[in-house]
Amino acid sequence: MSFDVNKARALAVLLCLCLAVAVLAGSASALFLFSLDWATRTREAHRWLIWGLPVAGFAVGWLYLQWGRTVDAGNNLLIDEIHSPNQVVPLRMAPLILGSTVVSHLFGASVGREGTAVQLGGALADQLSHHFKLTTTQRRMVLMTGISAGFASVFGTPLAGAVFALEVLAGPALRQMRWAALLPCAVAAVAADHVGLWWGVQHTLYSAGSLPAFTAWSLSAMLLAGGLMGLTARVFALSTHGLSAWMKQRIPYAPLRPVIGGVLIAAVVGWGHADRYIGLGIPVIVDAFSQPLAPWDFAAKLALTVASLGSGFKGGEVTPLFYIGATLGNALAPLLQMPVGLMAAVGFVAVFAGAANTPLACTVMAMELFGVEIGGFAALACAVSYVFSGRASIYKAQRQRPAKTPPPQT
Repeated sequence: MSFDVNKARALAVLLCLCLAVAVLAGSASALFLFSLDWATRTREAHRWLIWGLPVAGFAVGWLYLQWGRTVDAGNNLLIDEIHSPNQVVPLRMAPLILGSTVVSHLFGASVGREGTAVQLGGALADQLSHHFKLTTTQRRMVLMTGISAGFASVFGTPLAGAVFALEVLAGPALRQMRWAALLPCAVAAVAADHVGLWWGVQHTLYSAGSLPAFTAWSLSAMLLAGGLMGLTARVFALSTHGLSAWMKQRIPYAPLRPVIGGVLIAAVVGWGHADRYIGLGIPVIVDAFSQPLAPWDFAAKLALTVASLGSGFKGGEVTPLFYIGATLGNALAPLLQMPVGLMAAVGFVAVFAGAANTPLACTVMAMELFGVEIGGFAALACAVSYVFSGRASIYKAQRQRPAKTPPPQT
């Protein structure tokens, strides 16, 4: 077999670009995570800041109305650009999403961080594709490496980050995953994760504890839990999109939407002492692995996150989904007579798997976070969640061609 010099040169150039993307995305994620830590500590030290949430919402909405209309679609813009390349993702996406997410957390919205990190990585990566005059295929791969690098560096899961970029583009059409991009995505994800660690990023450590043996009941419990988690993911995705569409229809002026959402959230948190359901909620997620929690925690977090994202606050969906999944698993553990740590860990990834249509990435994430021994349990729960979530997705730009279950035989 002859050696193709041109292909080797093109691969070398692509991998060099991947490393450049990793440095940019990993550094941006580090800045973002440090900023989130500051915002969270400041909000917790000054509880009165929650009453400024409506004003913060108006400011974020006004900024996007003035300068962010072309990037308001966020992750969906990146997915659309990879599927149907049109124009370079504006660089303004990066500072807008970073600043608006930090503001959302500072004043108490219930949003996450994945969407911000992915948009940071994608926007910065696409500037390189423009500068180096890449072909359409090369640009697609560079954008995918940006998504991988952003995801991996914000969660500390490089292998899941690599698979996530491939899987999130395919959506339900898993057979259409772009496997040719796996190598550059893996390089970018691993390198970006190390860049973040070099900057001093410290990721939260979770422990699933001792795992039970594989028995008929433990596997059945995974199937039952996976179904409930998939239905929860479906409710989350449909509710978020539904509220967003409802508010856009009735409130044409965009900056007013987060004002209304902010008033509602501030009232619930300020008067109802629901502080545990805003922000990232990392302490509650950690507690879900070791002690019984209120069985309604997952529903309360779901409601406030839908209110935050649906009314226009910026941030990600994934960390709230981790919270919803871990607390749902915690609530199901005694009902299914399974260890709390295992159920919280499975819920952590399975609700996200159903909401994002990414069961493979979430199974890999489970093994990276909790150990390879959990792989079988996580794979079952994520696969069932993926099926039960139907065609719902937190990413509206995902392609929705095939059904998730085979048609009945005639």
